[in-house]
Amino acid sequence: MELELWQGALLVFVGTVGGFLNVMAGGGSLLTVPVMVFLGLPGPVANGTNRIAILAQNLTAVVTFARRGFRDFRLSLSLAACALPGAVIGALVGTQLEGVWFNRALAMIMVGVMLVMHFDRGNSQRPQDYQPSRRQLINGHLLMVGAGFWGGFIQLGVGFILMPILNRVMGLDLVRTNMHKCFIIATYTIAALAVFASQVEILWAVGLALAVGNSFGGYLGAHFTVSKGESLIRLVLNIVLVGFVIKLLFFG
Repeated sequence: MELELWQGALLVFVGTVGGFLNVMAGGGSLLTVPVMVFLGLPGPVANGTNRIAILAQNLTAVVTFARRGFRDFRLSLSLAACALPGAVIGALVGTQLEGVWFNRALAMIMVGVMLVMHFDRGNSQRPQDYQPSRRQLINGHLLMVGAGFWGGFIQLGVGFILMPILNRVMGLDLVRTNMHKCFIIATYTIAALAVFASQVEILWAVGLALAVGNSFGGYLGAHFTVSKGESLIRLVLNIVLVGFVIKLLFFG
């Protein structure tokens, strides 16, 4: 596929919005994948090609967080290691879950996340150096296997699964939640991209154009996460959740 100028510009723009949303909350792939399908890519190809942009976006965000003093690579690595097997299995299962039932399932996940994040705010009072208990760490690592499966399988909305695990189950504040989330996704995306590349066609030019936008959006998302803190993250998260729930249930 040879990209025309307007197509490349569209991918960069959509990638920027998607990258920002992915780092701040989640759901950016619900914009980028449909745009690639609109441009003529088959669903499985769009899903695989999207991983190029996801990888670039999260690597950029991880570096941005680290430069601003937000890093805990030991915990990030152990969580990512638990997500990896699930991601590989999810990618191998394929990308065939489509249609109205996928939309409804994802919408229900979003509603659940929104309710949990809204009504359970106890973690917002914890300091940023709060250390999860042993039980919280065990539960969080176990749940990462399932989150990795979803991320490897379809990727769409994985941020809405990771954020409650890190924030509600493990007790991390939302800034560190996004910090770990980006590292975890970047790590398992390497494996998922390799699986997709071995089984479906990956359009690298399309993915790289999208990656330019996603990287810039990822940088902006990480920057505003650190500078504006939990209040902005909650606002963006709730706006994105409400918007995508309406879209999935009534305009899917």
